[in-house]
Amino acid sequence: MEVGGSDGDGREYKSFQEMWREEIGEGEEAKKKEWYQKGVQYWEGIEASIDGVLGGYGHVNDRDVKGSESFLRELLSELRHGKTNLVALDCGSGVGRVTKNLLQKYFNEVDLVEPVSHFLEAARESLAPNEQNGSDKHKSFNFYCVSLQEFTPEVGRYDVIWIQWCIGQLADDDFIAFLERAKSGLKPGGFFVLKENIATNGFVLDKEDKSITRSDSYFKELFIKSRLHLYKTREQKGFPQELFAVRMYALITDEPTRTHRKRPRNRPAMIMS
Repeated sequence: MEVGGSDGDGREYKSFQEMWREEIGEGEEAKKKEWYQKGVQYWEGIEASIDGVLGGYGHVNDRDVKGSESFLRELLSELRHGKTNLVALDCGSGVGRVTKNLLQKYFNEVDLVEPVSHFLEAARESLAPNEQNGSDKHKSFNFYCVSLQEFTPEVGRYDVIWIQWCIGQLADDDFIAFLERAKSGLKPGGFFVLKENIATNGFVLDKEDKSITRSDSYFKELFIKSRLHLYKTREQKGFPQELFAVRMYALITDEPTRTHRKRPRNRPAMIMS
């Protein structure tokens, strides 16, 4: 795969390899470490609120959650039907927005992973059980202040690993390595949901927050390299036109089985010339 792209300053790159060589070098751990440090530093300067983590677009929260919930309910019905005591991992959890508004409704336990400490503290406060914030005192939450490229999930713990608006911080090799490690954290039949901004072509590099917005084909190539199978995908609807398109991907570890529909009785077959 060789795709070109651009950055926010209008710079054009012939390939993602060229861009990554400039940003993190080739085997230069110090340079890659600097990439990640600058990304965290950017978010450390952002207010710990829904509007802050959504880049001033806090008003899209309800629509985002509604789209995610429709997708998740469908997947749980098809892939985890009848299962109880469900556990989820919220990757790049920020202030706990996705956990509070979505995941805690469907899971008995949720683990939150977030490298920005004041975001994680805001999530802890938001999810503390009390009558005012509506959190369920019977739910269990664990909080891990660590970056995804350094996080290793507990083996066989999760029914769903939810990754939203954070995987763009990872270089391609760490993207693949994280998904490879995280696979072992899934229960049998468990799955990933990755929800991300989508570039029209190639990629768009944000040099300010050290993140990359990948195209649909770029994502799919990385899924293949991670040895994951695309089970289902859906586009988020109703976001402002000036924003990137957003797509949800459901990923499973085993190749999905193909079902062949039988032709209904009393219905003539179609004759093909």
